[in-house]
Amino acid sequence: MFGKTKDDSDRGAAAYQVQSAALPSAAPDAPESTSSISAGMSIVGKIVSDGTVKVFGRVEGELHASSVLICDGAQVEGDIVAEDLVIGGRVKGTVHANRVRLNGTAIVEGDIFHRSLAIEEHARFEGSSRREEAVIDKPARVQASRIQSQTPPAALGGIRKVNGAPETDAHATAAAE
Repeated sequence: MFGKTKDDSDRGAAAYQVQSAALPSAAPDAPESTSSISAGMSIVGKIVSDGTVKVFGRVEGELHASSVLICDGAQVEGDIVAEDLVIGGRVKGTVHANRVRLNGTAIVEGDIFHRSLAIEEHARFEGSSRREEAVIDKPARVQASRIQSQTPPAALGGIRKVNGAPETDAHATAAAE
């Protein structure tokens, strides 16, 4: 009555073969992977992915991925670096992405560096946005571009930019007097 028959064991083997065939292979031609942070999950630290990251929960720290989707109700506190970024939840931090879209449910506090930016009606954005032609080339090059953009003015030989105009320390001191 409850014992296994030969047909049951054959079905189990067939199911195993179907499941293992459905798993993505590690071949270079494999499609990009998608990682999810579920609604009940909270992660503290740095997240790096070559594929897509979907956030339904909470992230505290850096998030680097080729594509990022922050869903309605999700929270990210920290810097985000991506080629494509769609925000429907809450973000507090600096964003570096080629293409950024703020959905109507988005709440963003921080600066956005982008190539293209779309803001839907009812989205809330408090910060600055700066268009840059080449925000990021590839996820691997993200670190170098971010380090260059965060170099303090003193390390650049005393040249500062104020409202887009280069200004030396001598001019800044004279203007302050």
